[in-house]
Amino acid sequence: MKAMTMLCAATLAAAFGAVAAEPGLSTFISHRGESVDAPENTLPAYKTAVSRGFGFECDIYLSADKRVFTFHDRTLTRTTAGVNTNKCTDVEWSVLSGLDVGSWGKFKGSKFAGTRPALLEEVLELTRDGRWLYIDVKSRTADIVPYVKAVFDRQTKANAKNTLFLCGTVECGKAFKKMMPEYKVLSCLNCCRGWKPGAKPVPAEEIVAVTKEMGADGVDLRYIPEVTTAEYMKKIKDAGLELHVWTVDDLDDAVEAFRRGAQTVTTNCAKKLLDGYKARSPSAGN
Repeated sequence: MKAMTMLCAATLAAAFGAVAAEPGLSTFISHRGESVDAPENTLPAYKTAVSRGFGFECDIYLSADKRVFTFHDRTLTRTTAGVNTNKCTDVEWSVLSGLDVGSWGKFKGSKFAGTRPALLEEVLELTRDGRWLYIDVKSRTADIVPYVKAVFDRQTKANAKNTLFLCGTVECGKAFKKMMPEYKVLSCLNCCRGWKPGAKPVPAEEIVAVTKEMGADGVDLRYIPEVTTAEYMKKIKDAGLELHVWTVDDLDDAVEAFRRGAQTVTTNCAKKLLDGYKARSPSAGN
């Protein structure tokens, strides 16, 4: 038991900056769960991540009747295969809970048919010490924060040592730091001004300024090798901020991201990347 405790402490130290991080169970974060093998932002995806030993990330919204549930897009269109095209925040849980988000794309006709979105309280039941749950708050305003806090107040498994929040706006980040100050908050930011190839990079100094204004503990940053160079990332860490990156599905890119200073790497295929890394370095991957 003592040895396991020491190992857990060592892996978490690597993930959060005490020593250099490398690919491992505690430093790869499964994006929307193990979303390469199960439908994103569903309990099967989260449980797959947990069964494989990884921490995971989920996205949350507030339903029209104030239930906190996991979903990524602003509308329900994509992962309901077009069955419901409403904004997810305009729909009550009684409707959301009847939607099939396990039959779209490559999952059509799979064993995941009939899977519904998950409630935050169900997700929190999967938290465990030694691995992190990243909660990406898709709401841009602070309206969701009291409802998230209420869910946390009713449960016992999630805590400040295994759960943190990702926020994309200063307003939202400030609200979490005010209402749930014991929890880490990371600004969740794009390193470019847009999503199209060739979009203009955001200066590292701006990333730091927004994060500081938010009062956040660090940054979860979109990783683009040509933009988020070692120098770029060093500027963020030199400002006293944690630095984590998303979404990296190539092993060489992931290894390089760690080398440049990333403390964790969020990926759609954590098992595939870790298996590949272990094949290169058989003693690695705790």
